[in-house]
Amino acid sequence: MFVRFLRDSKIAAFALLLMRLYLGYKWLTSGWGKVTGGGFDASGYLHGAVANATGENAAVQTWWANFLEAIAIPNAGLFSYLVMWGEVLVGMALILGIFTTFAALMGAIMNFSFLFSGTISVNPQMLLWTIFILVAGYNAGRFGLDRYILPFFRQRFTRTDGPIGQM
Repeated sequence: MFVRFLRDSKIAAFALLLMRLYLGYKWLTSGWGKVTGGGFDASGYLHGAVANATGENAAVQTWWANFLEAIAIPNAGLFSYLVMWGEVLVGMALILGIFTTFAALMGAIMNFSFLFSGTISVNPQMLLWTIFILVAGYNAGRFGLDRYILPFFRQRFTRTDGPIGQM
């Protein structure tokens, strides 16, 4: 019943709009600060996360620290680029309501990555609100550009001439 409310109600769409705007602002300002701050480098953060994987009260699980050491740290430049521009793009997409569920999914992946790395901050709250957006699906972008863009894509890429391969 609650899922139906999230997916169909205009009241829920308005509440989701407020969530989207808040989350978009958080992502956009965080990413924009990195882009314009002059040389964002995630390598220190990544090394700190690996260091938090040891000790009696380890905040980072070993499997994640292994991933960071083997993949992320050797490619810290790429990961720095992906984080700063990912935050900007997720923020803009959520504010504009364009490809809302995809943007929310990418934001959730970043939130999980930060949580796995031992950073709490606002990540749990952002992740919780993002789950509501993901469950709501199309209704989360009802008051945004999705209202105009998604029907275009559905019409453009939906086959109406029968099964695939049939002429």
